[in-house]
Amino acid sequence: MSKFRGTIRYSALEGGHFQLVTDDGTTYQVDGNDAILRRDGARVEIDGSVDRTALSLAMTGPLLKVKSVRAA
Repeated sequence: MSKFRGTIRYSALEGGHFQLVTDDGTTYQVDGNDAILRRDGARVEIDGSVDRTALSLAMTGPLLKVKSVRAA
C-alpha cells in the first residue's frame, strides 16, 4: 500500500473517467467508490496500490486501486 497526493480530474476521453494527477505530475485512472473520487478539482490523499497489469479503455495511465481516500 502506498500514499498518493494530488488532484482529481475528469477526462472525457473514451466515454469519461476520473483520474488522479499527483503533485509530481503522474496520472492514474482511479478505481474506487468514494464520492470525492468523482469531484473534479478535489485535492485528495489516497492510500492504494497501482495495478500495472489491468487493461482499460481510458488510456490515461495505470489503474490506481483506492483503499481509502480523504480530502487534503
